[in-house]
Amino acid sequence: MTTALVYLVVMVLVAAVVFLLASLLFGRGEEMEPLPPGASPTRLPSEDITPDDVRDLRFQQVLRGYKMSEVDWVLDRLAAEVEQLRERVADLESARDPA
Repeated sequence: MTTALVYLVVMVLVAAVVFLLASLLFGRGEEMEPLPPGASPTRLPSEDITPDDVRDLRFQQVLRGYKMSEVDWVLDRLAAEVEQLRERVADLESARDPA
């Protein structure tokens, strides 16, 4: 019984030493400092959103999926962009066909 306990304690100590050495040697692995609370990594250009911009979107992960405020913001921006494009298409079609 004591032998198993000694092995367990030694194993935990070895794991702790390896973890500490690895964390000191490699650090946290971040090249930039973490975002402040409430900040978002979600970015879109101010105008002329392209399909690649939409494909490259990344949302902040929270406990139950993605952060709802970020997703709502992106959907509002995309809806505005689609609305502008539809208005422009309608203007161009009406200018092309005056009858």
